[in-house]
Amino acid sequence: MLGCDNPSHFVTEEISMLQLNRARLGLAFIATTLALPLAAQNIEAGKEVNGPCAGCHGQYGQGGKKGEYPRLAGQRAAYLEQQLHLFRERKRINIPMFPYTEHRELSDQDIVDVSAYLASIKLPTKPPEFKESDDALTRLLAMEKVMIIPRVEGDIANGEKHYQEHCANCHGKDGMGRSDFPMLVGQYTNYLMKQMKAYRAKERPHDEGQPGGILDRFSEQELQDILAYLTSIQPKD
Repeated sequence: MLGCDNPSHFVTEEISMLQLNRARLGLAFIATTLALPLAAQNIEAGKEVNGPCAGCHGQYGQGGKKGEYPRLAGQRAAYLEQQLHLFRERKRINIPMFPYTEHRELSDQDIVDVSAYLASIKLPTKPPEFKESDDALTRLLAMEKVMIIPRVEGDIANGEKHYQEHCANCHGKDGMGRSDFPMLVGQYTNYLMKQMKAYRAKERPHDEGQPGGILDRFSEQELQDILAYLTSIQPKD
């Protein structure tokens, strides 16, 4: 070739450009794949997935046995997804949850769907008006759906001080949660106390990867005061 002492130079350069273009296409494909939206939520499918869960957590996610099983209705979907993954990966140990969170039982899509379904449920916060003809079972089932947590003993003012100073940043000033931090109001107080004790006993990580996290700074009475405060700010219809 004119002006070139080594004709193979152009062939080598052409191959290099071809390899570079292929690499660019590969990176573009990866970027496009990563940018794809997460699986769409299917609330109706989530309702079906919730069938086995209802045995403990209630048909409407209202919880059971006065807080032995937590209330899930209205809980934040991101938090529910996070916890279901932790159960499935055995990073949060709960024996009753094992058979329900095996990969063959609960897929990633199932987790998205059931979390969306439970988050979509809005429980009433005051008792319904019954007719004289309503039997005891009808009344009982209706009351199971009411999100009323009895007030608990404690210094509400002290609980408000501690909650707003140390807890509200993640769980919200109104206790309704944020992002993947859970809603606390409307949750059974005995369940919340049980979990706070689990955090302090280093059985669950609480925040920033630390087992007890910020809860380690509180006495049990101060935790009780926080619960008393939370029961005083429950939403009303």
